[in-house]
Amino acid sequence: MTPPDILCIGSVLWDIIGRTDGALRARGDVAGRITRIPGGVAMNIAMTLARFGLKPAVLTAIGADPEGDDLIAATDALGVSTAYVLRTDLPTDRYMAIEDQSGLIAAIADAHSLEAAGEAILTPLSDGRLGRAQEPWRGPIALDGNLTAELLEQIAASPLFAEADLRIAPASPGKAERLIPVMRHARATLYVNRQEAGLITGRDADSALDAAQALVEAGAARALVTDGAQPAADCARGLPPLSRPARAVQARRVTGAGDTFMAAHLFAETRGADRLQALTRAQDAAAAYVAFEDFHP
Repeated sequence: MTPPDILCIGSVLWDIIGRTDGALRARGDVAGRITRIPGGVAMNIAMTLARFGLKPAVLTAIGADPEGDDLIAATDALGVSTAYVLRTDLPTDRYMAIEDQSGLIAAIADAHSLEAAGEAILTPLSDGRLGRAQEPWRGPIALDGNLTAELLEQIAASPLFAEADLRIAPASPGKAERLIPVMRHARATLYVNRQEAGLITGRDADSALDAAQALVEAGAARALVTDGAQPAADCARGLPPLSRPARAVQARRVTGAGDTFMAAHLFAETRGADRLQALTRAQDAAAAYVAFEDFHP
């Protein structure tokens, strides 16, 4: 089997998203569209990388139920390998969100099957299919915060990840603090928004640049911070800080924008872009995503 270009570890589930073009108030009932598409942080990143021309594989848990069968088929059809997926007897995970013209109104993430699977999803990294402790995976890994805090702590200290180019994203602000141990990995790059950065550092920063610098001061080797339509930033130990403004667009969706930013940034760096070039391409990709525009890296 040809090895993948990158591993995306974490949630692969069904995104069920209801959108309305108007304003939605509490307990409102309005017309809109409801879609069901493959989603989850790891899946969103993998789909974007596949669209850019890479060969990603996901390490996750998917139920051995009809919804899981459909999700496996849809994932493979998008150019994302499911060869290393753990199939379980638990239900396939789901995420449900409601968005209006202002953005995300509310969301519920049901990733209980992934959490229950635990370290079993990492077996291909130790049994020789993708690596072993003496010969660990040396390529990029996109890791999402839907994993349990205990598993993230294991990953931070595991020899299986010692040589990886580790790229980390939170699943939601409520899970951002789980990332503190793994963000201190010597080869880790952390991708968060300004709110998530504040939850990790305990500081309310006025900008993405201030937030990224605070994360490095808190022990992150490198941190990229987004701030919606405001400038994004890249800070790393021993390197000058960078900031790049966002392109002004009319936002028509928000769910998945951060994952698109991360995937575009990672792709740019795998193709030799310098830090400023990669940050610029990531900002442009995120702007195109929220505006439903085409983007070519």
